[in-house]
Amino acid sequence: MARMAAFIVLLIPALMAGAGIKFLRDTLYGKLISPFPWLWLQFIIGIAFLIIGLGFFAGYLLNRDRKNGRVAPKFDKQSK
Repeated sequence: MARMAAFIVLLIPALMAGAGIKFLRDTLYGKLISPFPWLWLQFIIGIAFLIIGLGFFAGYLLNRDRKNGRVAPKFDKQSK
């Protein structure tokens, strides 16, 4: 059950980043999606979704690798 919960926790930011890429792509081609009234707003939301989704996923991986001792010394919290 814990693995399923961890999978869901990682699935949500991955879907969020994917939606951000889609919003950015649609803005590039000039296609406006219905909840957004302007293309520039769609672009800003797309960038935010992409950064938040990838940032969460990267932070999770960094935290997991720190626990297992697989990071470079400059990324290790204990060395400071």
